[in-house]
Amino acid sequence: MRLILASGSASRQRMLAAAGVPFDVRPADIDENGLTAGLLQRDVNALGIAAALASAKALAVSRQKPDTVVLGGDSVLALGTELISKCSDLGALRMLLKRLSGQTHQLISAASLARNGQEIWHHANMARLTMRPLSDAFIDSYLAAEGERVLSSVGGYHYEGRGAQLFQHVEGDSFTVMGLPLLPVLEALRNQGILGT
Repeated sequence: MRLILASGSASRQRMLAAAGVPFDVRPADIDENGLTAGLLQRDVNALGIAAALASAKALAVSRQKPDTVVLGGDSVLALGTELISKCSDLGALRMLLKRLSGQTHQLISAASLARNGQEIWHHANMARLTMRPLSDAFIDSYLAAEGERVLSSVGGYHYEGRGAQLFQHVEGDSFTVMGLPLLPVLEALRNQGILGT
């Protein structure tokens, strides 16, 4: 059986491919901003929001592809009680990196499996990341080197690459930081017969 990944995330695709998971990509078409806004109005925390977004993606594609296991994933970043969204441009990202500089934030990555329009499994992990104090010159050189590709990441960094230079301390699973709690996902895929035991 082949998995469908309901996400266009290049990082999630790389992780699954490197782990030897057979999958096809079909990004979910959901209103992430509207769903997040509704959850925030109900005082749902960051972990709950990440889980709800991952589930919504998996369910949306599962309804279109019955009898197939669909994996949805999402990551959210919280600075204290504030939920941080993806930046629309490099200027906004520069301001965000200045805010995160020297601070500890939480990154929550959630995953959901669905089949026949029903969620059959979900999991979320949290990592705590402390950025080192960043100089304006470093931020400028970092953004010049990374370019707009980091706008696809909620924190503006790819931890598996140059983004590692932003941090002085990380608590938590590196896969979670990269956008997917991979080891629990692999276990769930074994339980669903997609991977061998």
